[in-house]
Parts: sequence; structure tokens; C-alpha cells
Amino acid sequence: MRWPNLAEKRPLSVLVVVHTADLEVLLIERADHPGYWQSVTGSLEAGESLRDAAMRELYEETGLQEGTLTDWNIETEYEIYPEWRHRYAPGVTRNIEHVFGFRLEKPEPVRLSPREHLDYVWLAHLEAAGRVFSSSNASAILKLPEMLNK
Repeated sequence: MRWPNLAEKRPLSVLVVVHTADLEVLLIERADHPGYWQSVTGSLEAGESLRDAAMRELYEETGLQEGTLTDWNIETEYEIYPEWRHRYAPGVTRNIEHVFGFRLEKPEPVRLSPREHLDYVWLAHLEAAGRVFSSSNASAILKLPEMLNK
């Protein structure tokens, strides 16, 4: 598929579950939709690898860099929420999301971009899974104990 308009998002993204070994998970609240909590997410840019996109989005959305990034080898295809389809090329309604984990030793303060996020919170993984708005995000968070044992 071609992307003639650079302002259009690619329907290929990363989801990064930021967590500790004690199963605490970082959630961030969307500025464009207050009350919508999520893990770090973002679309790939042209020529960017999944891993590079995960690290770029992690830094842009939280300022975090020092931790361990792991590809969970989970891929989810989902329908793009109607309120966000205008960001994509006409007719694009589905996205493919690749999941990564980013492990820290302990919860850390983060630096949010105010245009993207309003607040952040560290929660136990089951509570975090119950708070996120996206079912693919909840599913990834619920896999955290399994991913730590690999």
C-alpha cells in the first residue's frame, strides 16, 4: 500500500507495555480523549523498524530510555476506532499492532508531552488491564506474567 500523504498515519503500529518485575504497569491518559488510558502506542514512520518505532514512541511519550525492550512476538489486527480514521488514508479501517514490553527496575516518573497525554499512573497489572480503553491493550497487559517467565 502506498502512503502519498505524509500526514496520513500508516496502519502499522507498536504497543509498548512499560512494566516492572513486580507487575506494575505504566498507563498514560490521552489528551485528545480524556479518560482513555493506554500503554505507549504509535504508528511506524516510513523506513522505521518495529523496534526503532517502539523506542521512539517510548521516548516521545514518556522520556524513558533506560530499561530493557523485549519483542513479545504478539501481533493483533483490529478495527480502527471511527473517531481516529480521519488520520489514515481513505478506506483504511484496520491496523496491525506489534507488542513490546519495556522493563524497569522500579516505577519511575515520566515526562509527558502535554499535547499527547494529560497524566500517568503506575498500577498493578490486573488493575491496569481493567482501566485501559482498548481490548488489545488489556490483552497485552494480561500476558505480562507469562512474558516475564520467558
